[in-house]
Amino acid sequence: MANTNQLGLPLVQAAQAQKHVTVNEALARLDGLVQLIVTSRSVGTPPVVIIDGTAYGVPIGAVNEWAGQDGKLAVARNGGWDFVQPDRGWRAMILDEGLPATHDGTDWRAGMLTLSPKNSGMAAKVAEVDFAISAGTILTTGNLIPANAVVIGAAARVTAAITGTLTGWALGNPGAVGRYGSGLGLGLNSFARGILGQPTAFYTATPFQLDATGGSFAGGTVRIAVHYLDISLPDL
Repeated sequence: MANTNQLGLPLVQAAQAQKHVTVNEALARLDGLVQLIVTSRSVGTPPVVIIDGTAYGVPIGAVNEWAGQDGKLAVARNGGWDFVQPDRGWRAMILDEGLPATHDGTDWRAGMLTLSPKNSGMAAKVAEVDFAISAGTILTTGNLIPANAVVIGAAARVTAAITGTLTGWALGNPGAVGRYGSGLGLGLNSFARGILGQPTAFYTATPFQLDATGGSFAGGTVRIAVHYLDISLPDL
């Protein structure tokens, strides 16, 4: 049976019986691939509950129904899986990473704004963490900013009220107290939106620093997100 070139949609043949089967197969594939949303590209085990139209990027070493389908898209259809090989230039939203991605012909490249013929490009990315506050006056996260990143800014939201003797707090990096905001609130949904006056390069992996004002921290949770650019090397 002949298929279309781009999406591999099956074509109805002359005098074909049960044309609806072919048409429905094509529509199901369109439903999964157009406005492509990839639930995950890292999950290697097919979900138990299959929802038609849901798509996954099959990682290396996937098992069960996905075994041997490395690098393909698995699109749920009629209780099973339709496997499609994405082409260079396809774009998708990777839900569990919160990033758009471009396919380079071999793999998905998250956040890519540009992509050269040899796969050098600039990506816009975000890294996010829920930081549990402990006792102290100066707290640091893990290395949320990766090495060789150009940071545009950061945002934070209090998801569990901050407790302690402090009257406010500041969000920054070690050596740059309050870089992303100071005099920040303690209550649920208090937030910071720190846009840097100019993009700042971080050549080594770097944490965020929370400084208490007028007292010390005791507890609470802050969700911190850093927005940055990443430049990838060209392939050999």
